[in-house]
Amino acid sequence: MKKGSIKGILLFLLMVLVPFFLSLYYVNILSEILILSVFALSLNILVGQTGLVSLGHAAFFGAGAYATGIAAIHFSSNIFITIGMGLLFALLLALIIGLLSTKAHGFYFLMLTLACSQIFYSIVYQWTKVTGGSNGLSGISPLDILAGMRLSNQVFVYYFILVVVTILLLFLSRFLRSPLGSVFIGIKENEERMKSIGYNTALYKNISFLIAGTIGGLAGSLYVIFNGFISPTDVYWTASGSVLIMVLIGGVGTLWGPVIGAAFIVILETIISSYTDNWMMIIGVAFILFVIFAPNGIVGIYNNAKRMLFKGQKIPQKELNRIPIKQQTKMDG
Repeated sequence: MKKGSIKGILLFLLMVLVPFFLSLYYVNILSEILILSVFALSLNILVGQTGLVSLGHAAFFGAGAYATGIAAIHFSSNIFITIGMGLLFALLLALIIGLLSTKAHGFYFLMLTLACSQIFYSIVYQWTKVTGGSNGLSGISPLDILAGMRLSNQVFVYYFILVVVTILLLFLSRFLRSPLGSVFIGIKENEERMKSIGYNTALYKNISFLIAGTIGGLAGSLYVIFNGFISPTDVYWTASGSVLIMVLIGGVGTLWGPVIGAAFIVILETIISSYTDNWMMIIGVAFILFVIFAPNGIVGIYNNAKRMLFKGQKIPQKELNRIPIKQQTKMDG
């Protein structure tokens, strides 16, 4: 068994044991971290893998959340049916926004995704009869996971979210090493070259959008299951900005970076907000410091520390394979 697999299993077992040693307050914080990790991982597929910087990702989060909440209130209490509705609606929205925005590049792409997200925000804000408008969508009862088994306990909800996040991480760890994942990275590194060797980059960018949007919808579905409530403020453009900060602080283009970034922001917000109302300004300062002094995020800091430890030594091939090629070149120089 690989060393990384052993670490992953140990981490999962540790997370399983958490409710036995910590209060419900900390369990709920961990649930929030896990949900935002899914949200950040979904955006990382666009930003980190395909090179598409989006400011409209909150629309997919909202699509999954509202669709799941509405389905739970009006159609079914089965958790898999309601989540399926959320994923389907997020997929359809990603298809529409992707077709509209992937035709643009750079700043124009950024503005198109922002505009589409704000249109979605306006719809949920004004469609009061369906979404609850400015008051939000409430009255979402605990859902059934099996016949007669209802997620009425926050600890059960935590375990359900933990299992979903674990499955997602296993999927993404394989996906990012797949041929499709390699095409996404190729588009990020040099789209014109990918075109010249025969790849339909527009098609692949739309596929990236569909995958990222659907996983973003999953994050929204989990949020509604956990919180029992969703409001327009959760899909405002600032939510897109917050998740982008998580990805950048954690480490763009890495598997664990978005998870670490989500944990960093949630923990920092929880600690600072208990002392001052200016926590957003402090997080903004922290983000600026990361951009200036650690542009590769927390994962980049870890990799730099690893290279310093290996300096002057022969690096084992397994460790060398984990370091980006550009950084290996600098080390050889």
